[in-house]
Amino acid sequence: MNLQSMTGFARSAAACDGTAVAWEIKSVNGKSAEVRLRLPPGYERLEAGVRQAIQKRFVRGNFQANLTISRLAGTQAQPVVNEAFLKDLAGLAKRLQDQFGVGPATSDGLLALRGVLETPETVETEDARAALDTVVLAALEEALSSLEQARRAEGEALSKLLSGHLDVVEVLTSRVEADPSREPAAIRTRLADQVRLLLDAGIGVDEGRLAMEAALLATKADIREEIDRLKTHVASGRALLAGGGAIGRKLDFLAQEFNRESNTLCSKSNAAAVTSIGLELKAVVDQFREQVQNLE
Repeated sequence: MNLQSMTGFARSAAACDGTAVAWEIKSVNGKSAEVRLRLPPGYERLEAGVRQAIQKRFVRGNFQANLTISRLAGTQAQPVVNEAFLKDLAGLAKRLQDQFGVGPATSDGLLALRGVLETPETVETEDARAALDTVVLAALEEALSSLEQARRAEGEALSKLLSGHLDVVEVLTSRVEADPSREPAAIRTRLADQVRLLLDAGIGVDEGRLAMEAALLATKADIREEIDRLKTHVASGRALLAGGGAIGRKLDFLAQEFNRESNTLCSKSNAAAVTSIGLELKAVVDQFREQVQNLE
């Protein structure tokens, strides 16, 4: 199953008996599948079906779906003059001219008044409405298919980026593991040198207690567990990417685990080389988590 990004855009168009149908659908990041619709007046009857169609295809994302309905060129009904209304207006204009001396009414002025020109509405039968609804919903499915393809294409690109980040995490983890400064023996040697400096300086300390504290610090500074967990998280991330599907939330949780281990590694480190690698690791983890936010 392929990965999907939560961002995408698609259009579709269709026609039915002189009526043009057009859909525009955009999706962005979201915690769930949230749908906002903009339908022409009179098409509210389709709202439930449109929402169901979108939420059936997609698990997460904020969706904005806009439907436009218009008459095709050459099929618009021709306007007609409301002669009775025009006659009344002309008579009123004549009386105003006679009584108050106003200028005579002009034809273009009269025709510009609301109600003089009327566009006869096309009578829509139940069969015609059902046929149009079928075309509208079919055009919606076409737009959703295009949107799904766009989200999959971006999801594939994101998968490659995330896989690359995991590779870097693995390399950095191996560098930490191979660094001689992180070995318990090396840690104890550094602590022993520091203890010797204190003793040579003539500072009064209990040598036995100091040795015990040094051993405890050496144990706390051991980052073997963090290294093992980082390796496990890398393997888990690769398995999730290989499995595909709606794994955005799982990868986000994994990114938090990566961040926790890298923070612990930096806090435990008492060697400049390991601290430097830990900071590199934190930077990669931040990039990983940022990209994960775009996945479904």
